[in-house]
Amino acid sequence: MNAASTNQTGSAVDLSKIKRGPIVFALIIGAFVAILNETLLGNALPDLVQELGVSYSTVQWLATAYMLVIGVLVPVTAILQQWFTTRQMFLSAMILFFTGTLIAAAAPGFELLLTGRVVQALGTGLLLPVMMNTILVIFPPEKRGGAMGLMGLVIMFAPAIGPTISGLILDSLAWRWLFILVLPLAAFSIVIAAIFLRNVSTVTKPSVDILSILLSTIGFGGIVFGFSKAGENGWSDPQVYWPIIVGGVGLALFIWRQLVLKSPVMDLRVFKYPMFSLVTVLLFVLMMTLFSSMTLIPLYLQGALFLTAFKSGLMLLPGGMVNGVMGVVSGKLFDKFGPRVLVIPGLAIVIVALYLFTGFDASTSTGYIIAIHIVMLIGISLVMMPAQTTGLNQLPPQLYPHGTAILNTLQQVSGAIGTALFISIMSNGTKNYMSASKDPTNPVEIANGVVAGVNDAFWIGLMIAIVAFIIGLFIRRTKAPEGQAAGSPGMH
Repeated sequence: MNAASTNQTGSAVDLSKIKRGPIVFALIIGAFVAILNETLLGNALPDLVQELGVSYSTVQWLATAYMLVIGVLVPVTAILQQWFTTRQMFLSAMILFFTGTLIAAAAPGFELLLTGRVVQALGTGLLLPVMMNTILVIFPPEKRGGAMGLMGLVIMFAPAIGPTISGLILDSLAWRWLFILVLPLAAFSIVIAAIFLRNVSTVTKPSVDILSILLSTIGFGGIVFGFSKAGENGWSDPQVYWPIIVGGVGLALFIWRQLVLKSPVMDLRVFKYPMFSLVTVLLFVLMMTLFSSMTLIPLYLQGALFLTAFKSGLMLLPGGMVNGVMGVVSGKLFDKFGPRVLVIPGLAIVIVALYLFTGFDASTSTGYIIAIHIVMLIGISLVMMPAQTTGLNQLPPQLYPHGTAILNTLQQVSGAIGTALFISIMSNGTKNYMSASKDPTNPVEIANGVVAGVNDAFWIGLMIAIVAFIIGLFIRRTKAPEGQAAGSPGMH
């Protein structure tokens, strides 16, 4: 691939004339707004139960449906990116997101609020792979680390500040303001993208296999839904095991279908590249640990230390901010030194942090918790973007949309699986402790029960992190196959 790409009319787009700065700025604003929205609503769920007169199991759908739609949509983005230009994809994603936010802000009841969340999720699901694919196309491999680090800042920083911002808003304003205040940011992103974003992708318009899309929807949708219900309902609930079984069968048929098609929806040839395959497994394991710890720590802070939702959100903020900054730093270091110098020490830091988490009790100081949380997120920031960039760098440019779609899909799936697994371990640990307690109604015993459950979950997290460390030992610097590197020397 030379310093030109093809637009929808088949004529070449000269990438050497592209101004990267404004494009990256447009992508970052859009990504920040969309990803912030994933965690913004968490703190508001108790308020919404009261205001809308629905149960906790019903209101949970505002979070579950959001994850579900992204999990279903992301696999299809690989083919969408070959049918539509960068501008069409990004602007459609942001307009969908803006529309969903508007519906949610004006919703008179739960049904319309849920509709708004689903439309928002459609926008977010389209946005994430487009963002990553654009970075791969406009930056040569030796400069990608820094750019991916900037994206990492947004991807890690936005969800970390979500609970704090929503806590602040809910202290003085109604829940609708969680959506109203996002509208100007979304509108700003649309305007910036309309002015500065250029078409950088190759539009080939391959044939679309409808059966693959159906199987992908059933497969990924069933698995994400089943696991997301497991934390709440337990593994023996038919709402949990049937979707997982159906999803597993759908996924197996989807994989088989991709292997026999000439132009698959998700090209599994990416797994012929050993470093991409290694990174996929590493990130799957690491994301399970990250998502689950982001769920367990607030439960521990609120259930064992009796902090409010706002205070627990505030305590996670320093780690999120450090992680965001470290994402940029690790991106720059990756460009200079390659992945091993960052990934192996990063995974070792995660192991140490998780080991320290297993020692938490009902009298652990909040300062100590903040410090260990910061340490863990520094470790994760040294691994995430360097590993992702290493895996994607080995692919030829025509497989970029498929590589980014696979990594983004697995993040959603591993997040759902990790959260469900760790919450169920925590629930079982708490139940076991309480069943042996002589005074199960005593608040001190209730707090100790939460601590016992959280400790059990973090021990399993520690074992998973050790597996990630062993995988990380095999990571190496990569480059695209000979003569196929994207981003020529002219693109500076």
